[in-house]
Amino acid sequence: MSRPKGMRLLQGNEACAWAAIDAGAEFFAGYPITPSSEVAEICAKELPVYGGVYMQMEDEIASMAAIIGASLSGKKTFTATSGPGFSLMQENLGVGIYQEVPCVIINVQRVGPSTGLATRPAQADVMQARWGTHGDHCIIALSPASVAEMYYLTVRAFNLAEKYRTPVILLSDEVIGHLRENVALPNPGTVEIINRKRPGGDPKAYLPYQAEEDGIPPMAAYGDAYIVHATSSCHDATGCSNSKPETNKQLLKRLRDKIYNYIDDIVQVEHFGPANADITLIAYGATSRVCKQAVTEAQSEGIGVNLLRLVTLWPFADAYVQQALEKAKAVIVPEMNQGQVLGEVQRLNCVNTPVYQVSRTDGELFTTEDILAQIREVAK
Repeated sequence: MSRPKGMRLLQGNEACAWAAIDAGAEFFAGYPITPSSEVAEICAKELPVYGGVYMQMEDEIASMAAIIGASLSGKKTFTATSGPGFSLMQENLGVGIYQEVPCVIINVQRVGPSTGLATRPAQADVMQARWGTHGDHCIIALSPASVAEMYYLTVRAFNLAEKYRTPVILLSDEVIGHLRENVALPNPGTVEIINRKRPGGDPKAYLPYQAEEDGIPPMAAYGDAYIVHATSSCHDATGCSNSKPETNKQLLKRLRDKIYNYIDDIVQVEHFGPANADITLIAYGATSRVCKQAVTEAQSEGIGVNLLRLVTLWPFADAYVQQALEKAKAVIVPEMNQGQVLGEVQRLNCVNTPVYQVSRTDGELFTTEDILAQIREVAK
């Protein structure tokens, strides 16, 4: 399989794999699991062709550890999995966050918990992405809604990981992962690629966790002229263990600040429909595709409705959601879980706007009629 050229009918997982290669991925470690397996399958064939390394690991715990180790050695790294595999990665995801290791985790969600419905779609890992690993931490998670976005958001995930020196999650779902759409992949040379900051100056003066003004430390690689320490324990600017309370307090603050101080750069949303409407849908991923059609059909019936699509799931788009709650007379939150983003919307609802839940947890994608029925009911 050669890199797709021109307009091609591509699967979401295929677009994801090619995006990773175009973003400069040099190392993939993973354990195949539906519905993400095509990402690993293409990487096994193609990544070595482009100078990278593919490793079939014994499980997802080892997969996450491997991409952290390879990233510390200076490589752009990623893995792909689904719900149960994502659960196994959580311990080492925390290591990556604490050690500030750029890497990308693709999670193509399926119905759970446990093995669940292994080939059916869900959006039930939203909170696992946010809080799955222990400790008080921040995370970046993106939610694609098309095959084209599987490409562009995968590239963006790599760029954000490198820019902010942190693991980034692409939180897709089975529908988008296995969806086929006509897509023309851009020339790799035309895609913006961001690489991690490297240190300069006297190697003897280098401190691997000494942040610069932007809150992000330059990152030397194992094998460079610089001395690099990395530990999963609390550490100071040297990277060596330091158990002083103030050290951990300051470290956690900096890890939070380096994401939340740049929330305008990280958080991305899409508005669909009229700027002002009586009813606003808040949705993401595959569900948002159905919502777009429902918005169009509801408008044809004379109902004022629009859609706020969450492209970035974490950090949560507080400002955009608050604005929607203030402008609309009612908000509807459809999602393929029992109300994970719904809880975030309710958290921000200081103006007591009526918020309605639409859930589907049977492994089936919403139909347009599912959403339209709720819109009509609210509009009465």
